[in-house]
Amino acid sequence: MIDALTIVVGGTALALAAWCGFAFHRDQPTKDWHFIGMAVVTLLVVVQLAVGLVRLAGGEKPHEGTAIFVAYLLGAAAAVPAAGFLSLSERTRWGSATVSAGAVVLAVLEVRLFDIWGGSGA
Repeated sequence: MIDALTIVVGGTALALAAWCGFAFHRDQPTKDWHFIGMAVVTLLVVVQLAVGLVRLAGGEKPHEGTAIFVAYLLGAAAAVPAAGFLSLSERTRWGSATVSAGAVVLAVLEVRLFDIWGGSGA
């Protein structure tokens, strides 16, 4: 994978988690601006998914196996959108907490994707 892309996705996920965590702290539900932030993070993850699949198609192999790598890529792509949909059904501060938790999960998945690929940009 591309190390810089993994770092950017993880960093933006943590920023989203902090932002929504702050909204939770202030007793606020997710708002339109939060959904724009979720869209940005999701777009970055979709780019990462495409890059990962292209690199696999080009013959590169992750160190820990292709199936687990693809599973983590798909899980990463679903983490924030799933949390966003859940927050729509919970229009209280707990919706913000849900998005914050989903973004933290995405950041952890990014660390794991880095390890599965082999921990380098090669």
